[in-house]
Amino acid sequence: MWLRLTGLMVTCIQADLCDSMAKIKSIDAIEVLNAKGLPTVEVTVVLNDGKIGTATCPSGESTGHYEALSLKDNDENRFGGQGVSKAVGNIKNVLVSALLGKEAEHQPEIDKIMIDLDGTQNKSRLGANAMFAISLAVAKAAAESSSLPFFMYLRQFVKKQGLPLRIPTPIFNFVNSKKKEVADFSEFLVIPASSKSYLESIQIGEEINKSLKQIIKTKFTSPPDDYSEGFALDLSTNKEVFYLIQQAIETTPVKLGFDVFFGLNSRASGFFKDGKYHIKDKSSGLSSKEMIDYYLELNKEMHLLYLEDPLDQDDWENWSSLFEQISDTTVIAGGDLIATNLYRLQMAIDKKAINAIVVKPSQIGTVIESLAIAEAAKETNLNLVVSHRSNETNDDFIADFSVAAGADYIKIGSLSRGENIAKYNRLLQIDNQLKIL
Repeated sequence: MWLRLTGLMVTCIQADLCDSMAKIKSIDAIEVLNAKGLPTVEVTVVLNDGKIGTATCPSGESTGHYEALSLKDNDENRFGGQGVSKAVGNIKNVLVSALLGKEAEHQPEIDKIMIDLDGTQNKSRLGANAMFAISLAVAKAAAESSSLPFFMYLRQFVKKQGLPLRIPTPIFNFVNSKKKEVADFSEFLVIPASSKSYLESIQIGEEINKSLKQIIKTKFTSPPDDYSEGFALDLSTNKEVFYLIQQAIETTPVKLGFDVFFGLNSRASGFFKDGKYHIKDKSSGLSSKEMIDYYLELNKEMHLLYLEDPLDQDDWENWSSLFEQISDTTVIAGGDLIATNLYRLQMAIDKKAINAIVVKPSQIGTVIESLAIAEAAKETNLNLVVSHRSNETNDDFIADFSVAAGADYIKIGSLSRGENIAKYNRLLQIDNQLKIL
């Protein structure tokens, strides 16, 4: 299967197949709850050799304009409109009959069948959540059938490019603004030096997390809200968050600017309204140029290693301007800007707007499309960041996906809550496996 862009061609490499291949015997789907207690799709695929793959689909709490549609019921009488029975119904009534008997190792064929059946640009007919849960469950079952670790199985669908398998550098989120009174920017991040081993990085993250929690308990009368992606705090400016984290780092053995670095996920589309950027650090709305000046000032003080979605997802001209000014020292990552979409990626490359892409597999809706865009990023020398979603499940697939795709960084969230720890622990397991391979 070829996925073609203007000036960029990506091929999905078919896995080396055995003479006898397992076929899909059954597919079942149900509604389950994600880590926020909201419904999501779970799919179980059984092959004719008895191997089983089960997958759940995460989703974003706030979604970009350009990502594939996670189909919801929009029935206020069921889970406040958040039910996914329509997506489950599409699996049982449309997709199952088209996929039964197909060879599970033929992942590109499986995904293409679903894409063709949906027939829309954004998977709005059948739902990206329905399609992704099936795609992932098939891949897991096929990996079981092949007796390969999941990351090794997925690796077969990627051009190797001579790159060794490695654990990506974790990007830790310590403070988030999912609650608007916290801050305007979505995630305040800390990134260990890439020279650190994965286990060293985890230890660094835990030390800073523990220190920050203690500082917050001392400074704030109400206990800190340890949200799924970091602490939620009531602060008057965004810069105060950096100062708090800096204070926490200074109480640990690690050195800011040497062992760890600051990062920021602005998710600027969330505070862009009527052509202006509205942040609590400034009394009035900022023009694009003024917003860029703010980032330049912030970067001068905080030395940001990583900056994600600093401007609105349609503010292309100013993305290019910001990139030109700070990309030599800072990773400029397109998350909402790209929405794990090949065509948006090509636009960003053409406009010289980014030097990194954030890949969230559920944003595009199939395993092969996710691997293809990750491969495209690597082929164009972009940094690859694999990310979880804000409405996560305990499924740890992105750990294996990040290693298979050759990611430079992985965003999993805070070092708390089971859905996050499951993924951090899976990377520890993979790290150990890589040492003995």
